[in-house]
Amino acid sequence: MTGLQIKTIQGVDIPSLGFGTFELKGPEGEAAIRTAIELGYRQIDTAIRYGNEVEVGNAIRESGVARGELFVTTKIWFNDLDPETVAARVDESLERLGFDYVDLLLVHWPTKDVPLGETLGAFAQAKAKGKTRLIGVSNFTVALLDEALDVHKAELFCNQVEYHPFLSQEKLLERMRRADILLNAYQPIARGKVFSSKLLTELGAKYGKSAGQIALRWHVQQDHVGAIPRSAKAENIKSNMDIFDFELSLEDMAAIHALARGERYSRFEWEPDWD
Repeated sequence: MTGLQIKTIQGVDIPSLGFGTFELKGPEGEAAIRTAIELGYRQIDTAIRYGNEVEVGNAIRESGVARGELFVTTKIWFNDLDPETVAARVDESLERLGFDYVDLLLVHWPTKDVPLGETLGAFAQAKAKGKTRLIGVSNFTVALLDEALDVHKAELFCNQVEYHPFLSQEKLLERMRRADILLNAYQPIARGKVFSSKLLTELGAKYGKSAGQIALRWHVQQDHVGAIPRSAKAENIKSNMDIFDFELSLEDMAAIHALARGERYSRFEWEPDWD
């Protein structure tokens, strides 16, 4: 069972459950991030747009956990994706974090304003210079992945997208599995909506877990899928991690998949044409 705590993608190990830090700012945000690390989270997800890279860096140092034991991700916003700006933003992020490198650098959202090949080339340069171990994308569709992989030959480790029981990512997952790319799910408990699901609540009773824990377990049991839930509350941070002592049956996994009804909660004017 413990093997599910780690996903191995392209020969690289990453914790299957990470800690999202969106909106976790200031002393309270820093305390929540530190609590997550103290409770065992070893994958920490941030972004320039979140405005909390300083807090993430401070929390990691104050936790006493060695930097090399943590997998840290940050992201560059879509209006900063020209090569010169990418290089500057990477250096600024590392300065705020207080690190020599991040483990994963992501394109936060795709843009039509800069040729994708130029952006990916700049990300590859950051990797070549040792400023990030790996590169990837977020909110990319199958078509955008095809361009990145087939046209630009990008070595992508991850595509971070919205994924939960009410939103199928079957087409995207099929493409990513063929390329050995991790789907890291944000909003994995659907902004709390999983708790109002009759099925997930019933499965929680069956396994002695909450509906949220059932949803997170459903994620990590899937091939090439991880999840990065966020919470500011210590009890929820702990609860989200408590999913590795049971296993959903194949029948129950299928029943959860059947909940998908195309509900997408992150909608923006700049989003791509979703699959």
